[in-house]
Amino acid sequence: MTINAPKPHADTVFRARRVITPADEVAASVAVRAGRIVDIAPYEAVPAAREVVEIPDDAALLPGLVDSHVHVNEPGRTEWEGFATATRAAAAGGVTTLIDMPLNSIPATVSVAALQEKQDAAAAQCCIDVGFWGGAVGSNIAEMGELANAGVFGFKAFLLPSGVEEFCHLNPAQLEAAVRAVAELDALLIVHAEDPDVIDAAPAPHGLIYADFLASRPAEAETRAIATLIDLAERYDARVHVLHLAAANALPMLSAARSRGVRITAETCPHYLSLCAEEIPYGATEFKCCPPIRDRVNQRDLWNGLRDNVIDCIVSDHSPSTVALKRAGGGDFGKAWGGIAGLQVGLPAVWTAAPDWVHLVDLALWMATGPADLVGLERKGRIVIGADADFCVFAPHEEFVVDAAELRHRNPISAYHGRTLRGVVRSTWLRGEQITGGRPRGRLLQK
Repeated sequence: MTINAPKPHADTVFRARRVITPADEVAASVAVRAGRIVDIAPYEAVPAAREVVEIPDDAALLPGLVDSHVHVNEPGRTEWEGFATATRAAAAGGVTTLIDMPLNSIPATVSVAALQEKQDAAAAQCCIDVGFWGGAVGSNIAEMGELANAGVFGFKAFLLPSGVEEFCHLNPAQLEAAVRAVAELDALLIVHAEDPDVIDAAPAPHGLIYADFLASRPAEAETRAIATLIDLAERYDARVHVLHLAAANALPMLSAARSRGVRITAETCPHYLSLCAEEIPYGATEFKCCPPIRDRVNQRDLWNGLRDNVIDCIVSDHSPSTVALKRAGGGDFGKAWGGIAGLQVGLPAVWTAAPDWVHLVDLALWMATGPADLVGLERKGRIVIGADADFCVFAPHEEFVVDAAELRHRNPISAYHGRTLRGVVRSTWLRGEQITGGRPRGRLLQK
């Protein structure tokens, strides 16, 4: 007699004493079928499955992180960073989805044709899922609708020179036109918010002393630019997002604007939360970024901005370059390329620096759910039924020393080199399958 055994309910069950859901940390068995979460059962009630993955008791199952601010630079500047290296570094850091910035590649992603070149370059190289921002430059505002229809997740703008000639900044009239355009499209404008007049009036960046570089990018540049964005977002009822917020004294105006219903959000970055100006050594241009890393008091206030829900998410602003560009001028902060390469170590950097009140549930909100919500990826960044089974297995008490030569992004330079960080990513899973370095299985995402 043939007995027909019941079919397994799931392909895989992930069983962990610490599962980080949007509401709480729970002991649970998370069932996955066809790459999606189909059940979250009690820890003891393991659904029938072909395979059970037991998460060690010293680790937690987090949602795969979502990083909405990554400069990949391919095509055109692949020697700075390419999709193969960037997505390997991301996966090693627990990131399962990234959104690529439109500048530093050649061509910049400011047309549908350029977006297609970017997608062609990324195809079959990505270990994780990848989406794309479009750019808002003076010459393409009338064509932003075409880019939106082609699937970009929004539009990035600069208010001052971007650092590369292929991506022009917006003057005040162009910025207003761009805000009006995204309002009409119900799209999102994301902005490098520093006021050019304040920067022009500040001392020019020069020399090996970090304090001199810091003086060249005063906090007023951020606050004045953010005030402009608030005014325009309110006037046109547009969705506007402040990139890489470094100046905590902008928080009260952001809070007040949001209480009035202005549709403005903000992010900050691991380097602003874990590094401070007082600690940056003489000539250490690996710490140079714009806006700059500010002082300890400012850092404390940024953490409070997260606690108070004024800052919505933490993303890397992974902005790599070659070692030669980063060391240009022999440690002269005025000559070196500005950007922190931190994609792989963002989670442990933030966890190491976090105040006592921060829980892993908070980290999941800020580094997974928040960025996913920003770009409208409802199936990413959360452990809930129906979401993609993207996971990060994280050992929060384990420590390691960062060695820049062992990081998986392309160029071996890091502001975190030599630092002891707390929290180790043990494994990363995309749609229920572990990312191991075999055939890349990442998908290209569209809005």
